[in-house]
Amino acid sequence: MSFARTRFWIAALVLGVLWLAMLFWGGPEQQWDRQIFADIHGGANQQVVGWARAATHLGGWIPLTIAGVAAVIALAFKRRRRAALLLVLLFGGRMAVELHKLLAGTPRPPIADEVLNEASLAFPSGHAANSMITYVAIALLVPVAQRNRAIAVVLAISLSVVIGLSRLILGVHWPSDVIGGWAFGLLWVVILMRLASARPEPEAAEPTR
Repeated sequence: MSFARTRFWIAALVLGVLWLAMLFWGGPEQQWDRQIFADIHGGANQQVVGWARAATHLGGWIPLTIAGVAAVIALAFKRRRRAALLLVLLFGGRMAVELHKLLAGTPRPPIADEVLNEASLAFPSGHAANSMITYVAIALLVPVAQRNRAIAVVLAISLSVVIGLSRLILGVHWPSDVIGGWAFGLLWVVILMRLASARPEPEAAEPTR
């Protein structure tokens, strides 16, 4: 087994276990989830809440759609296969997250509707999952110097972490929703990138004489 394949299976296993753990052992019935929620949300002062309100918008559907569409258009000129893959990652991921919410059926914290008029289902956090998918996929697929690729991915993951934490501070998600969202989003990217890399690149057409 190649090193790349080994890394893929390790990453997929870790992310899959974390996602399933949050799905089955998290939620409002779990003391640990309620306690962490109370500590983070209850301990935030007004300045932190104001910061969280600003940060949470970076994971909303409008900024994510703008970033995704801009990246797809930029790739479509010279790297159509990457553009198509990014399109599947982003919009397929969004549909997968919404379907997952319906199947999980986890209710939000009671104050969620009062804080941000959030009345949809909770698990996984759409902001956490979709920001992880969007920003990491863009970091992986948009051409940059190879030495800068890891930096771009770390920054993308860090941005998603900030967005997820903002959801906890605002009190609109349980910790398991956010952790599960991060894991689900990153797992989605890892699996689809692996499937895409397993396909051979199309052969360039021979020049006509």
